[in-house]
Amino acid sequence: QVQLIESGGGLVQPGGSLRLSCAASGRTSSLDGMAWFRRAPGKEREFVGDIDWSEVLSGITTYPDHLDDSDSDTDSWKGRFTVSSENPRNTIYLQVNDLKYDDTAVYYCAGRIGTRYNYWGQGTQVTVSS
Repeated sequence: QVQLIESGGGLVQPGGSLRLSCAASGRTSSLDGMAWFRRAPGKEREFVGDIDWSEVLSGITTYPDHLDDSDSDTDSWKGRFTVSSENPRNTIYLQVNDLKYDDTAVYYCAGRIGTRYNYWGQGTQVTVSS
């Protein structure tokens, strides 16, 4: 089993920034990657970004598929949402910049084995309000 604990959420003004953390414990050696998702009020869960731990793709980050249609969309998303790690299979971060009202959501960390997200944290609330 893998346990995931998110932290760093809170109340932020529009245009502000936050850095969310996710600490993994337990059988973290089983993970091939970790990711961030979010769920805004009344909306479906949304994929934010993933970082890979496998031998071939280690350290590579991926972002939502719809961004592939436009390099500018990808750059814009990556400029606001950046997934990173300083300690593979232990902790990942989500840097969120230029926060907008629509970014208000519960942000979840997930642990991936292969292509499936098997483990989930409890989430951390991010509220963007003036």
